[in-house]
Amino acid sequence: MVARRLTLLLLAAITLAGTAGAGAQTTGAVSQPGRAVSAAPDGSRSALPAVVAAAHLSVDGPRTRLTFDLTRPVEMRAFALADPYRVIIDLDEVNFHIAPPAGERRGLVKTFRFGLFAPGKSRIVVELTGPAVVERALTIEGGEGRPPRLHLDLVRTDADGFRRALAERAVSNIARRGDRETLGPRLSPRPEEDSGPPVVVIDPGHGGIDPGATAPSTGDEEKMIVLDFAKVLRDKLAAGGRYRVVMTRDRDIFIPLADRVRVAREARAQLFISVHADSISGANENARGVTVYTLSDRASDADSERLAERENKADAIAGLDLSDEPSEIADILIDLTRRETRIYSANFARTLAGEMRQVTRMHRLPLRSAGFQVLRAHDIPSVLVELGFVTSRRDVEMLTSAIWRDRTADSVAKAVDQFFAARNGRAVAPGARR
Repeated sequence: MVARRLTLLLLAAITLAGTAGAGAQTTGAVSQPGRAVSAAPDGSRSALPAVVAAAHLSVDGPRTRLTFDLTRPVEMRAFALADPYRVIIDLDEVNFHIAPPAGERRGLVKTFRFGLFAPGKSRIVVELTGPAVVERALTIEGGEGRPPRLHLDLVRTDADGFRRALAERAVSNIARRGDRETLGPRLSPRPEEDSGPPVVVIDPGHGGIDPGATAPSTGDEEKMIVLDFAKVLRDKLAAGGRYRVVMTRDRDIFIPLADRVRVAREARAQLFISVHADSISGANENARGVTVYTLSDRASDADSERLAERENKADAIAGLDLSDEPSEIADILIDLTRRETRIYSANFARTLAGEMRQVTRMHRLPLRSAGFQVLRAHDIPSVLVELGFVTSRRDVEMLTSAIWRDRTADSVAKAVDQFFAARNGRAVAPGARR
């Protein structure tokens, strides 16, 4: 018990230290004084979010302008990041009534994506074709038949010019504050250890600005597929009051990887289940079925390693990367708790695969391991479940079926029952197996 409490204290101290020192360097521009406007003429915020109704892109020599038509002005700020070069636009929560760009490159803009980034906050990520500086970023009033607009002016530069601009802007607290906010959902006060029902955290992958994989056959996005499944699983586990169920997200919102782990630790979770859907380049119908992953410092195979690398880039995709830990600290954490926790994780993975096999198709290698950042709560048994391949038309038909979701979530709930029954040294009652 004492060792566990010391471990938790060490984890908390390291997490706080990492947060204080984290954050990519940025080069930014904020809404200019006198030009940025409040959400309503009287300075108050409207009860409904503004709407982004259209996007326009124009090129004039070394300068590229990206504009967005709004139903009303909103506060915003913009900053640039390197590796890869991109511009982040943070703004008040808005509804995007525009289609994703078709992928055509023009000027400095390769493409852009958008979505809900945190409660009350939306984000646009503009991928660039090369280094650029933000010359101007602001929202302006409409007039004479023109709607209010968000303007982003980019000017081409070279790597040295970008670094100089980076240094000039690095001291701006405003340009960095948004990326250091705690973006995860708020939790009720921590329960006392070993009191009440076991806590199970369900983690639907991706979300908001990060759609995850997209099904080429239907356009269905991973973030919504796994959220729909997670909600069904939540309801099954919560039924009867045997478990306290916490979801890292219960709507289409982005949650950084580190905050997903933080949610589990703050809730004193006794089991963490991350839910995803896989994809593979050049996939054929043979790439199908469920795979259950556990944490490993060394991936069990090359495909698992590539998948972990892709999933671990979620924060970078959204415009920030808070997942790095010094290797020496990671080694200490692993050494403190790895043995018991990894045994529990492996046992649950086997049980889970066995139950799911009864109701759905499994991958030819259903049990694998890799270095997923979201599984790095070494004091909490954790698994990552890839429900299927969105690159398989037949898997997509399954993943989007309400009947399949209900049946498969039921099998996961049975595996959870068996996991806690084994930990508590008791048999599973017939009624508990639904």
